[in-house]
Amino acid sequence: MWRASQEIIMSDNATSTTPPVNSMSNRASLVGFLAMCFIITGLVGLFASYAAPLPLERAIAREKTLDEAEAALTSPDPQAAIAALKDRLDDSAKALIPLPANAHAAIQAERVAMRARFLADSEEANTRMHWLIIVVTVMSAIFGTAITGMGRRG
Repeated sequence: MWRASQEIIMSDNATSTTPPVNSMSNRASLVGFLAMCFIITGLVGLFASYAAPLPLERAIAREKTLDEAEAALTSPDPQAAIAALKDRLDDSAKALIPLPANAHAAIQAERVAMRARFLADSEEANTRMHWLIIVVTVMSAIFGTAITGMGRRG
């Protein structure tokens, strides 16, 4: 019985029109595709890392501008000097223009509020970056699985 089933299998293989598959080159192609999937993920992580320091850079620039605003308080016309910084103060300008009675305290309060805003921006950018890397990793895994599946069928 065993011999008969072996002969059937061998005769099926002999009459098959499918060309023999070179498993080594097929495997190398699949490994290459999977490597590309992970390389794509790594590149996305690399590019996303450039976006990570943006809130910090903006916070440092705003700190410098607030320092200039504090120095402007000693000028002959502090209102005009701070108004000249309006574009660089961006959303901090609302707290300083028009100049409040206790300008030093207002600048310090705005400094604290600005740091809190930029910390929230930084956390949001970090979360987006993580989601970007997760989504691309999953998509690369799906792509790799699909390519591997196609290689087995062919």
